[in-house]
Amino acid sequence: MRQQAWPDLVGTALGPGVHGVDLGEAAARVVWSALVEPGDGVAGALLAACGAERALRAVEGAVGTGDAGLRGLLWTALEDDVAGADDPDALGTALRAAVGRWGPRLRARRPADMVRAALAVGARLLVPGAPGWPDRVDDLGPHAPVVLWAIGARVDDPATLAVVGSRANTVAGAEAAAEVTSAAADSGCAVVSGGAYGIDAVAHRVALAAGATTVAVLAGGIDQLYPVGNADLLRTVARQGRLLAESPPGTRPSRWRFLARNRLIAALGDATVVVEAGARSGALNTAHHAAQLGRPVFAVPGAFSSSASVGCHRLVADGRAQIVVRPDDPVRAVVAETSVVDVPAPGSCSPDGRAHDDPRRAGTARHRARTDPLVGARTDPEVLRVLDALGRRPLVEPEIVVRSGMSQAEVADALALAELQGLVVNIGGGWARA
Repeated sequence: MRQQAWPDLVGTALGPGVHGVDLGEAAARVVWSALVEPGDGVAGALLAACGAERALRAVEGAVGTGDAGLRGLLWTALEDDVAGADDPDALGTALRAAVGRWGPRLRARRPADMVRAALAVGARLLVPGAPGWPDRVDDLGPHAPVVLWAIGARVDDPATLAVVGSRANTVAGAEAAAEVTSAAADSGCAVVSGGAYGIDAVAHRVALAAGATTVAVLAGGIDQLYPVGNADLLRTVARQGRLLAESPPGTRPSRWRFLARNRLIAALGDATVVVEAGARSGALNTAHHAAQLGRPVFAVPGAFSSSASVGCHRLVADGRAQIVVRPDDPVRAVVAETSVVDVPAPGSCSPDGRAHDDPRRAGTARHRARTDPLVGARTDPEVLRVLDALGRRPLVEPEIVVRSGMSQAEVADALALAELQGLVVNIGGGWARA
């Protein structure tokens, strides 16, 4: 049987009743989603200025023709006044680094297979401006998702509360999460979280039991229900609420994608409440994104001796969150927030929760992480991405490049540092965890 043509396949993924959507732009966005990691600000700026199709053609030319193509890509960016065009040298440096990341995936990924994998699990494709696209994520500016994949009903609730917290919650934490979520459900709010163990799971279950809309944002592909222990819960969310993912189908969850996913949870919520969080909890990353977006942030206090509440107490002590005195405090803020929402300046924060600096500073920060004895290799984000990309069998560098979304040079540097720290070993030309 003849396979469906590419534009028709994209149209099928968009679903029936979608009118006025440019199929060419939507198809190009699907390709872009296969090239970039979530929150890639350079790609976001290009798409916003040039459009997905024009930007993709320029990048294909840059990958295929070397320096001449890079000059053409830079000219396209300058001609369309992409963000950063006032400093062509810095923009050219950022584009060169970006093409180094995107090029290997341009040759390796098969977008049509991604769409078929999404259709196989009943997922729909969402693109900006199309029905079902959550407009709140547009507040992320150039770090907004290129596309989204969704299973479940369209969420039209006027107000949404993000509830996040520790995976290893206490009994008191579960009770607090249940009360906050119940208050949100009683007020007609939707509840968004990450589908993880602990506080996330409590929030989803209580919302489902109360008949409220709940949204789970996945860190991997829409066909990767993770964690496996919550697969039944996530299937129920898909039936009664909505699953969302921005990574292509087939993408496995990883630590950096969890951090990138957190910015979507923060953007989807009109306010964020952190129920429990240890000193290094990922929930703090979500709170940071929410604050960067101008959304109210709340933290539930716990016992001063509880390690599960250290992060919440620090948020309040630093003035980055309001203390939750009553379960309906966050709901009151959500109701107020739906009338007035501050939109941040584009580029205000990155997927890992840090402010975006000039691209020329990135090398300095990486150099400091590699040379400062107080900054260990285990905290270097590029080393962590390489370690996450390694599988059970040794992988050669080109395969690690595609898996990690980093450039060849970045992977080589990260592997060298990881080897010095005893984190990886070279086995017959391939790399594996030590």
